[in-house]
Amino acid sequence: MRYSDEVIEEVRARNDVVDVIGGYIHLQKKGSNYFGLCPFHNEKSPSFSVSPQKQMYYCFGCGKGGNVITFVMDYENESFQEAVASLAERAGIELPQEEESEESRRQADYRSILFAIQKEAARYFYHQLMSENGKRGYLYLRGRGLSDETIKNFGLGYANQYPDDLYRFLRQKGFSDAQLKDSGLVKIDERGCYDKFWNRVMFPIMDINNKVIGFGGRVMGEGEPKYLNSPETPIFEKNRNLYGMHVAKRNRKSYFLICEGYMDVISLHQAGFTNAVASLGTAFTVQHGLLLKRYTKEVVLTFDSDGAGIKAALRAIPILKEAGLSARVLTMKPYKDPDEFIKNMGAEAYQKRIDEAIPSFMFEIQVLRDGYDFSDPSKKTEFFEEAANKLRTFEDVLERNNYIEAVSRTYGIDYQILKQKVEEHAYKAPQAMQQERKQVQKKREKDEGLKAAQRLLLTWLSDHPGQLNQLADIIMPEDFSDSLYQEVARLLYKQIEQGKGNPAELLTNFIEDESQYQEVAKIFNGELVQETSGSEKTRGIRECVIRLKRHSLQKEADTTDDIKRLQEVMEALKGLDHLNISF
Repeated sequence: MRYSDEVIEEVRARNDVVDVIGGYIHLQKKGSNYFGLCPFHNEKSPSFSVSPQKQMYYCFGCGKGGNVITFVMDYENESFQEAVASLAERAGIELPQEEESEESRRQADYRSILFAIQKEAARYFYHQLMSENGKRGYLYLRGRGLSDETIKNFGLGYANQYPDDLYRFLRQKGFSDAQLKDSGLVKIDERGCYDKFWNRVMFPIMDINNKVIGFGGRVMGEGEPKYLNSPETPIFEKNRNLYGMHVAKRNRKSYFLICEGYMDVISLHQAGFTNAVASLGTAFTVQHGLLLKRYTKEVVLTFDSDGAGIKAALRAIPILKEAGLSARVLTMKPYKDPDEFIKNMGAEAYQKRIDEAIPSFMFEIQVLRDGYDFSDPSKKTEFFEEAANKLRTFEDVLERNNYIEAVSRTYGIDYQILKQKVEEHAYKAPQAMQQERKQVQKKREKDEGLKAAQRLLLTWLSDHPGQLNQLADIIMPEDFSDSLYQEVARLLYKQIEQGKGNPAELLTNFIEDESQYQEVAKIFNGELVQETSGSEKTRGIRECVIRLKRHSLQKEADTTDDIKRLQEVMEALKGLDHLNISF
């Protein structure tokens, strides 16, 4: 059910943001705020700030911010309702309940309905696989070397050859056409209702809480596409889930294996490698990396050994690095994928390949080397120039020197010569980038200047609500530059008029739009960037007021057709420099 604003505010207020976030990451008090390493991106120096006064958090590195509810939503991958329920339980708050029938209860929670549909579909597909109807799919899986125990553990199934088989079954369970369409399992259009999956072996996709959220299907015989996945739904986001993660998160090994496909994961799990996961038919993303980082610090890429697999590995390496994970790359040659390797060489040989996996940087250099003909001296020189350019990207001197030594030893170049080349590239790169950086910075400062002034003004007002009486005579909500800032100003003015100024509560109004609540979180953390003296702050606020009012008046002057009003606006613009403001 949807909770009232009063209930939501009680839950938020009873869960101190420092206590809650401190249960997930280490926080250290600095001044009036707490700082730690951001859990949403990789960083070495703490830039994640938690304000007990505002009851909000904000990362000055990646821009992620919000209140205690949005933190739980993002960190635990929960919906708004689920996060409120979790925090209510933590605070000992009993949420209001309604006397409902089973059907009305499902109607009250849309996500629960979708979970229920996926669960029923998984049961149905498994039942079909184990019946005479699914014999073709069962023999295919057994032919791929899967045991009955593995088939059961992964809940594998079969979608019949009839195009509306699942639809009719789920309708009998009481689900409506609209619900089934939104589940991603059924297509409904002017031609009728029919299943998305048919004549396919089915792979249920589970989230980290062991709930079925979608499916992958492998066609039997000829047909395109060979593999088909559920579309994204309110409970299924491909870039926030990994196949096999619900099992892999419980393994005790210090690393995870990242594969490309369902069968690779299943074959590895059956062989004892229960730390294997795979992306869901999409490229590896930063969100995947951050999900892995919750459980490990190291991953081993076990992508296919063909060209597509190599490209996928090269794309994944910088993403993993950004997420703060170290990565190694395993070679399966002469076999194509983990499934094929395990069948031919066995688990012991695969473990040996894992132990021999090379660091991701050396893999990148190896792929680079394969593109040059070393019999041609000029091409060989080009390779070492490119290698030196890549080596200079290491910020840590010791790490950089270790890799210079490794590359020089592997590819037969004198260490000192290669080190000199790296230093040359390190010197040239900042010079080449300096001009471009200046141009980008200038444009950014121009675009951000007005918003920065507005953020500082709103932040200051939330900290000094008693100044509203003086400010409201000069700056009204409609003076702010866009609809979001106008709405924030309107809500803040209203809060202050009611005797409070609470940014964390105000933020809840924007929680359904992630981009908006991140921007609002940024607004109310603007003043945390730099501490200034009282006189400097007063002068800064006065400049923000004048800048914002000038922008608003100039905009009106450019658009009004009323001559009398235009004259008034022009007079107001002239008077801004003499505006009497004292805070």
